[in-house]
Amino acid sequence: MLPPPRGARAAPRRSALRHASPALLAYAAVRLFGTLVFALWARREHRDVWHLLAESWDCDWYLKIADQGYAHTLGTQIDANNLAFFPLHPLLIRAGSVIAPEPRGAVGLTVAVACSFLAAWGIFAVGDHLYGRRAAVLLAALWGSLPVALVQWMGYTESLFTALTAWALYAVLTGRWIWAGTLAALAGLTRPTGVALAAAVSLTALLTLWRRGKGRRVAVRVLAGALLAPLGWLSYVVWVGFRLGRWDGYFAVQKLWRNEWDGGVGTLRTVLDLLSVERPQLFLMMVTATLLGSLALFVLSAADRQPLPLLLFTGLLLMIVLGSKGVYFPRARFLLPAFPLLLPLAAALARARTHVTVTVLLAAALTSAAFGGHMLLAWNGPP
Repeated sequence: MLPPPRGARAAPRRSALRHASPALLAYAAVRLFGTLVFALWARREHRDVWHLLAESWDCDWYLKIADQGYAHTLGTQIDANNLAFFPLHPLLIRAGSVIAPEPRGAVGLTVAVACSFLAAWGIFAVGDHLYGRRAAVLLAALWGSLPVALVQWMGYTESLFTALTAWALYAVLTGRWIWAGTLAALAGLTRPTGVALAAAVSLTALLTLWRRGKGRRVAVRVLAGALLAPLGWLSYVVWVGFRLGRWDGYFAVQKLWRNEWDGGVGTLRTVLDLLSVERPQLFLMMVTATLLGSLALFVLSAADRQPLPLLLFTGLLLMIVLGSKGVYFPRARFLLPAFPLLLPLAAALARARTHVTVTVLLAAALTSAAFGGHMLLAWNGPP
């Protein structure tokens, strides 16, 4: 049989893009609004918008890794070893810099913005598959209206990681196991929390085989997806071990960054300390509200009987983020990829009256714009 013409293969993709276009437009609207508010605010304070979005804080770490590579030794300095940063984003920056070497940070920012739309599309696909088009559009808009959503259009890894996560979860939901494993492996090369996605994909695949059984050909694909998923995260951890000449090299690096798992004791102490302060910092209170809200949304997601891979991913991500005794302030950012937590809100808004839905979305967009500006212009630290 002759293969279908190229146009025939492209037609379903064009149709899928048209189907997702309301979500992408809604996402673009809330992010453009938030970015415009930030830019005007920064200009009023005589701050460099380009530097803040493309070169500041973790952006600079990734740019330096792309230019100079990774450290060869562990060292003893706190918060200084670049082996804590996973390699996929720097590799994309290095590849893109061949085409566009200037201005500095342009490739990293371009990757982030492009991936944010791929993420919004993947988020829409998951929502559409589970709850229908209206809820899926709202889900993408809500993800773009989170308090720290400005990070999605910075030279950070959250957009890349969320795009890989969303499409990996969609692949699991639709039975595309090889794609799911491959995307999870790439996510494992992007952020440390890629281990949560890898575990969700692998465990779901193995449970699928155990519960239902499959034909031989399908079973091979499911098993391949389960085996592929953790390879990205594991390969980087093993590579760091070889580079440093010790099996626990990666974990030794994380210890220098004060990222150790203590079951949530450190997080609880920080929250209690913040609540006991008479005038706690606004950004830290926003982070605390995000963490507590995420826990509540996870309970709602479980009560709503979300599909297992979504619950596994968000549950494991929450366990990692809340269970670490590392730095507290970036934890709202760490939860940006946990978009399935927003599904109960999106489903409720899809059933609500139009004026209620519009009011909630406007309030979310305004809050996101305000906190985004505060995060980069008033808070004295990285996002």
